[in-house]
Amino acid sequence: MHWYEKLNQYFPIEEMKSREHMETLLKERSEIYYKDESPDHVLMYVELDNFVFIDYLFVSKKTRGQGLGHKLLGKLKRKGKPIILEVEPINYDDSDSEKRMRFYKREGFEHAKSIGFKRRSLATKEINEMEILFWAPNNESEEMIFEAMKKTYDMIHTYRAQHFYGESYQPVEEVLTFNQESKNENLSDNL
Repeated sequence: MHWYEKLNQYFPIEEMKSREHMETLLKERSEIYYKDESPDHVLMYVELDNFVFIDYLFVSKKTRGQGLGHKLLGKLKRKGKPIILEVEPINYDDSDSEKRMRFYKREGFEHAKSIGFKRRSLATKEINEMEILFWAPNNESEEMIFEAMKKTYDMIHTYRAQHFYGESYQPVEEVLTFNQESKNENLSDNL
């Protein structure tokens, strides 16, 4: 099965980029947008000087629980940069969402409580809310993660959207928010 079909069957429609969008990113943004695949996984990610953003990580059902996801994340962690990703909030009717959160927590990822992400899906027209998770090898701040997310949104998520979808996504200021109070609450929780 083609790598795009694997992703398309696993991820909800509101989270998927079109095949043309992703293939164009691989070609026109090849210095920062990468694909790592095998018969059992597909990893799409962005690497810039100061962070890595995981766009999609798929591990086949038959190999889940065998350490492949851990190995793939380990490869990215060895780069020594913060790793950022978006995940759908836990849906207790969907055991995959719970397992996914537990997996990332075991891998040392934290929930960016001060960062909000709400975007209108061009496919469904519904507001899609995501949670931002990050792994910070050098205790990078949520402000740094927020700036990295804004850069990713502008460089990757909205790249040539008008061309691919016939309309543009909302501007980054409407999609990503930073709540300083949530950050301060996190600090006092950790003390």
